[in-house]
Parts: sequence; structure tokens; C-alpha cells
Amino acid sequence: MNDTSASRADSQTRPAGTVRILVWDAPVRVFHWLMVASFVGAWLTAESERWRLLHVTLGYTMLGLVGFRIVWGLVGTRYARFAEFVRAPAAVARYLTGLVKGSPEHHVGHNPAGAVAILAMLLATVAVGVTGWASYNGTGGEWLEELHEGAANALLALVVLHVVAVLASSLMHRENLITAMITGRKSGQADEGIRRARWAIAALLMAAVLGGWWAQWRTAPVAPAAGHAAGAGADTQAGDKDD
Repeated sequence: MNDTSASRADSQTRPAGTVRILVWDAPVRVFHWLMVASFVGAWLTAESERWRLLHVTLGYTMLGLVGFRIVWGLVGTRYARFAEFVRAPAAVARYLTGLVKGSPEHHVGHNPAGAVAILAMLLATVAVGVTGWASYNGTGGEWLEELHEGAANALLALVVLHVVAVLASSLMHRENLITAMITGRKSGQADEGIRRARWAIAALLMAAVLGGWWAQWRTAPVAPAAGHAAGAGADTQAGDKDD
């Protein structure tokens, strides 16, 4: 078993000897679901001034997660590495052709088309995060806010496309890819699995995210209490009358 060797692509029908193997390590799974939760949360709070700090915190979280994914894509386990699943345009075209014909190649890790979507979502997340940070800190003007919103809409479109593709692939390959991203296991040959889930790295990633949330909220400005604000307003009005 070799963590650095390329994945095998074969026909849709798996050869004899197929077993459940560990494909997605724990850091990849934790990254994936943290990204899902952060994106959903950021999208739901995008138009709310009351939840502005939460929106910003989740945006920073997504940027940090992308940074981690880039590093893990270089030094992570077999199927986490970009060198494992990023393919040339010809391979993407061949996979899409098979998909249209109803007989797509089976890949233990990400398929070539899925790899394109992943890279596009990572780049779009960086665009959303950078424009959001700049807008939040007063850099630029209304045009930057519109650019941030446009990048967020593009990311949403990519996410929807990704979900549809996952559901379609699950049906065509007769394998639940959503469950695989929870358990880390898929069907394959015994020698195609990775050795360890790397839970220690996943725990460090989760701790870093929680620590970032704590630091962000610890330094957040405290909003004045409603009673205090009302009292201040009443004092002002009384002062005006006295004048």
C-alpha cells in the first residue's frame, strides 16, 4: 500500500475482490463539513446587520480552511493530494464523455470532473473571503461590495453544481458518496486504501477553528444594553427640555 501512488480508474463494474476501504482521511472530512457549515451560516447571515460578526467570522473560517486544504493537498494522505486527483483536460473530457454515454470511469478518489469543481470552489472561496475582508475593513466602496456579492453568488452556483454532480455520481456508480464523506470509506481493492485516518491532524484543525472563533468573539465590541440605550436617550431628551 502506497500513499503517494496514483489512483486506479477502471470500468463501472468493479472486479472481484472489492471491499470497503478507507479513502478519505479525517482531516479531509472535517475540512469538508466545516466548509459546508461555514458556507451555509455565512450565506444565511449575509444580509443581517445583527449577525454581521458571525458572518465575518465564518468568512474568515472559510479562508483559513482553504489555506489548510492547500497545505494538506501537498503533504496529506494519498487521495487528499492534488497530484492524485488533478488531471489534464483530456482526462476530464474523457470522463465527461463516459458520463454522457452512461459508463463513466470509476475513480477511488475524486474523479477528473470533480477535481475541476473542487479547484473552482477553492478559488471562489478565496475571492469571496478577500473581497469580504476588504469590504468589512472599509477598503474600496460600493463596487467592492458588489464584487463580493457576485463572487458569493458564483460560489453558490458551484456548490449547487457540486451537490447535483455528487448525487448523479452516487446513482451512476451505485455508491453513496455523501456517506463516504462521513465514514471515509468507499468500495475498492484492498491495496487501494490509505493506512491511517490521521485523527490527530483533524483534531488540531478543529481546535484551530474553535480557537479562531473564540478569539474573534472575545475581541468583538460589546453592544450597549437596550435599557442603557433607552436611559441615555431619555437623559438626552430631558437635557434638551432643560435647555
